[in-house]
Amino acid sequence: MDLVRAHVFISGRVQGVSFRAYTRDRAREAQVRGWVRNLSDGRVEAVFEGTRPAVQKLISWCYSGPSQAQVERVEVHWEEPTGKEGIFSIVW
Repeated sequence: MDLVRAHVFISGRVQGVSFRAYTRDRAREAQVRGWVRNLSDGRVEAVFEGTRPAVQKLISWCYSGPSQAQVERVEVHWEEPTGKEGIFSIVW
């Protein structure tokens, strides 16, 4: 299957609620590669690279996130896949 790549920014109450850990776990289950991190402005940033159905499923999940999160906005930028992403991880 063809790979797709999404660069995603999630806004709202998304830090301090295990958003990164849940994202990592869901991405690994879906066999999506990439990374997730907190930004200094309070958003969470992620790159998902994998099959379109798997990436779409992760993006859809980002609209709600873990139960303690209060997502206000999800911004998705589609990019050309690089094929260079490793196992999905939390980066600092």
